[in-house]
Amino acid sequence: MITKSQNRTCHNNQVEGKLLPDCLYTILGPTASGKTNLAVALAQVISGEIISVDSRQIYRGMDIGTGKDLNEYGQTPYHLIDIINPGERYDVSRFHHDFNNAYNDITTRGSTPIVAGGTGLYLHSLFIQRPYIHVAPNPGLRERLLPLNKAALIALLSNYQIPDDFDIDISSHKRLIRGIEILDAVTTGNVPQDIKKAPYKPLIFGINPAVAQRRKNITSRLNQRIENGLIEEVRGLLSIGVTHQDLQYYGLEYKYVSRYLLGELTYQNFFTKLETEIHRYAKRQMTFFRKMERDGLTIHWLKGLTNEQRLAEILCKLKKE
Repeated sequence: MITKSQNRTCHNNQVEGKLLPDCLYTILGPTASGKTNLAVALAQVISGEIISVDSRQIYRGMDIGTGKDLNEYGQTPYHLIDIINPGERYDVSRFHHDFNNAYNDITTRGSTPIVAGGTGLYLHSLFIQRPYIHVAPNPGLRERLLPLNKAALIALLSNYQIPDDFDIDISSHKRLIRGIEILDAVTTGNVPQDIKKAPYKPLIFGINPAVAQRRKNITSRLNQRIENGLIEEVRGLLSIGVTHQDLQYYGLEYKYVSRYLLGELTYQNFFTKLETEIHRYAKRQMTFFRKMERDGLTIHWLKGLTNEQRLAEILCKLKKE
């Protein structure tokens, strides 16, 4: 644990004007770990702007279920939040296009980009690129696959020869569909081969609360989201034409509120199943971050328990680099 004296030392040696060139400061962690708060605190010290790396916060009107918590940003500028309408599909290639635009905008104005998020695939793709992530969506194939359940999708995998360097993620219906979409492109030769490595040099800081604390944070936040109008938010999305199929594609809060509103779940079952799935999601996030480390990325796991302690650790690291 970081002591008060260590906090004081780090803060008295701030790094303004001494930032590493071409270094992309990144804060990652599982859901409900405090990534946004920490990123905002860092931004205030180094004149930064935050680029959100969250596959659902991009959608307008999906605020409570995605945990945007825009009030946490204060005067700190943020990017890649509220950029498309619900119902639209988004993929890694489009993320890269939007990310590069945000990055260039921030650096052109002399500010420092700070990445904050928990969507592992997007984070991974910023620093280790593979051609598979740039396979274009196949709307016709997706339309045929969407009605199939996970077991049927897994059975379809036997129709393809899976490349040694491509790992199929079978953890969710959405990821299975994307995996089959990529395998179909591999089979037909529609995989881009001229992808250039992104010019980002990572300096990654990770938040990993103890499991008991993480579970407590998740349950507390879920209760808060329901109290703040999560169910009413989903009703509002349905009223503007977002379908139940769309909601279930977005997963977690939207999937289970959809099932509750359809009468498939009682309120108690809805809450219990959603809480369980969020816990599982957080565990999958940590598994993916460990994969990033196995792939050669260094993640500096922060030991501090408070925002102040974690910020002090980051500032100390920046001072030493």
